[in-house]
Amino acid sequence: MSRELLIHAPDGRVSSMPLNGSRLAVGRSSSVELSFPDDSGLSRQHFAFESQGDDWTIQDLGSKNGTFVNNIPLKARLVLQPGDRITAGHLTIVYAPESKKAAAAPAEPGVVVFDGEQKGDTTTSAAVTLEGALSNQTLLLERGGAKASAPLQALIKAGEQLSENRSLEELFQVILGLAIEAVNAQRGVVMILENDNLVPRAHKGEGFRISTKVRDQVIKEKKSILVQNTALDEAFKARMSIVEQRVHTMMAVPLQAKDRVIGLVYVDSPFILREFTRDDLSLLTLMANVAAARVVNALLAEAEQAERILKRDLTQAAEIQRAILPEHAPQVTGLDIAGYNLPCRTVGGDYYGFINYPQGRVGLALGDVSGKGMPAALMVMAFEARLRVLAEVEDSAAALVTRLNKVTCYNCPSNRFITFFYGILDPATGQLAYANGGHNPPFVVRASGQVEALTGGGPVLGILPIISYKQEQAQLEPGDLLVIYSDGVTEATNTADEEFGEERLTEVLRNRRDEPASAIVSAVIESVNQFALGAPQADDITLVIARRT
Repeated sequence: MSRELLIHAPDGRVSSMPLNGSRLAVGRSSSVELSFPDDSGLSRQHFAFESQGDDWTIQDLGSKNGTFVNNIPLKARLVLQPGDRITAGHLTIVYAPESKKAAAAPAEPGVVVFDGEQKGDTTTSAAVTLEGALSNQTLLLERGGAKASAPLQALIKAGEQLSENRSLEELFQVILGLAIEAVNAQRGVVMILENDNLVPRAHKGEGFRISTKVRDQVIKEKKSILVQNTALDEAFKARMSIVEQRVHTMMAVPLQAKDRVIGLVYVDSPFILREFTRDDLSLLTLMANVAAARVVNALLAEAEQAERILKRDLTQAAEIQRAILPEHAPQVTGLDIAGYNLPCRTVGGDYYGFINYPQGRVGLALGDVSGKGMPAALMVMAFEARLRVLAEVEDSAAALVTRLNKVTCYNCPSNRFITFFYGILDPATGQLAYANGGHNPPFVVRASGQVEALTGGGPVLGILPIISYKQEQAQLEPGDLLVIYSDGVTEATNTADEEFGEERLTEVLRNRRDEPASAIVSAVIESVNQFALGAPQADDITLVIARRT
């Protein structure tokens, strides 16, 4: 039996997909059918759906953090029931839902207050479901005559106006106007569910007070509610808010698309001589159903447009970021230099660069901003600009990093930091003066094959503005390599969750140490890719190699 999954992804997006075939695995690995490489809470192969006759089962695949079904740890293969909620890592999947949850727009506060449940029953209320409204309205339209023409004309008008291409804000106003006009109401409000909260999107009138009982019947039970006379209703006649607003008759109906309620429409009136009827309730219910389908389509179209704009902006941001990275390594007498950067997303948080000094010296910079994506990329671009300015006035690696840290502290968000290594290499003498701000210690690979780590340094940049970084020294002899790298190299993982590690890196460096710097960079990247065996790249990969010739 074919089923459907409603997938709440770690990035906040919600999508639906049919559950077909015989097996569907979920995890971080690119080899599974549903891959979420950025969800650190998932194992590479976390759990799997498997068909069993007309049913579907779920089984944990030995995951590190476990799989939960309806908040209960999954210990053995389980036959799923419609509506079961599966959680793993930052992922939630609902089995056999009806439709995709659309994103809602920003809230407008202060329009509606939900009163707590009141004592007494709603003795004059009428309640109807969408199916009941359809049946009632069909009978009403079949009777013919003037009585039938009014609701028919209202539905035709609603269909015409709702079919036009409008923005969401215009659409909500149109829905409200149609609802008020169709039942001759005086006030009304259209509300949309946003993160399980009802948010007013269009209103005529102010200070609406809707009982939580009515709200829950509309949203949770999918019922349309009518109170013909609040003065005779036990649940309403003693409420001062109703008396103060002079509400005599009211209705609340769900904005229901298929079996999913996305909001509600509320209308009321103070007129004693004109009470809402059951026919009004059926008409408003049908109009709200037509409107809900249009709202869902508009929300989906808006989300798709936002995604297209985001992709375009990311592409342009990637072009800008590539422009701040070196197009090629500098040609320096006595040195053979190469660099490489590969972001794990469209834009990344790693940076490397070269700065030319007098007497042939060259500055070698490599930094790693915490986080990924656009926020990290923006910090990289700002960081690079500060580095270039300070490099013009500071001739010491330690002084440059000290000042760079202080500026970064005043401009860096509290939840961000930067690891950074900066060295100034003199090819004539082989002397390297460097300062390290919490970055991976670079390696010096001697011509003999011996590997040394350049230890020493201070904390990451962007945390403590009063830190003074110490200048360290190293000596490169002809044939020696300086290797600076980001943790995306050593922490690259394969499908078994094993890390590439420093030992594999240094082995490649020793074996290829006699080759040109660019060839060694290529060899490291090739070795990392072969080790990962198709596993998704989890972090930016950056590498700088300089050989003293």
